[in-house]
Amino acid sequence: MAIRAYVLMNLVTSDLSNTMLQLREIREIKNADAVIGPYDCIAEIEADSMDMLGNVVVNKILKVDGVAKTLTCVKL
Repeated sequence: MAIRAYVLMNLVTSDLSNTMLQLREIREIKNADAVIGPYDCIAEIEADSMDMLGNVVVNKILKVDGVAKTLTCVKL
């Protein structure tokens, strides 16, 4: 069964559209939206396991230029 989670992100970028484009190119990201509030972007991701979910966040999402910090909320 797939694990789904919301990843809330703080961005530090002068090119929001490019950062969002890079995030949306990540296969595990099913939806990503820029938002106004304490976070700048919320993405819904899907992975096969908790280990893979962590790998997506650390090795893919946090590697995107402009992503400074994340908070992951696993869906029940």
